Amino acid sequence: MPPWSKIDTIMFDMDGTLLDLHFDNYFWLVLIPKIYSEKHGISKQSALEIILTKTEKVRGTLKWYCLDYWRKELKIDILNLKMSITHKIAIRPNAGSFLSALKERNKNLLLVTNAHPASLDIKMKHAAIFHYFDQLISSHNLRLAKENQGFWNQLQKVESFEPSRTILFDDSLPVLYQAQREGIKYLYGIRKPDSQKPKIISSEFPLVEDFKDLLPIAI
Repeated sequence: MPPWSKIDTIMFDMDGTLLDLHFDNYFWLVLIPKIYSEKHGISKQSALEIILTKTEKVRGTLKWYCLDYWRKELKIDILNLKMSITHKIAIRPNAGSFLSALKERNKNLLLVTNAHPASLDIKMKHAAIFHYFDQLISSHNLRLAKENQGFWNQLQKVESFEPSRTILFDDSLPVLYQAQREGIKYLYGIRKPDSQKPKIISSEFPLVEDFKDLLPIAI
């Protein structure tokens, strides 16, 4: 259980943390290869290998998360394709109850995501959790990915917070490591970001199985 009385600011990632990562994994690993294979007359496996090679080249950079970059790189209407599968957007178990409980206790709630603003907009329209937040922040507006050096210090220009009294929930270990290097004190990962994939094993950070386990009874 986090020491809630010592925490003022609570930061959440979006995909894989509050929302099921299955939407994004299905989109990039199944749907995009399918469309790419049809477009170029190759097998789905060959298309997948090409896309994985392309993504690996920009992994950990803002391009990796940029819909505009991938629209140009793959010559596919990424945004409309995402909108075609919005029925797959799902909130992780008890995430809404957790946010509501924290909001009732007047904590400063921030959504800090690497998602492109257009992708964030789609999720906002199909998942009823975003009204709990005091601010929604896309890393694209800061021109750094969350795992990039200096991101968390740069974030101070958008939203002032005390790192020693801040907690971050994020399913990405590289992001958690970078936040740790920049002084964020309380760091939690996610045990199962994608409901259709195996659980993650990590000893570096505590991993959230279900947000109900962290519901603050008293702060």
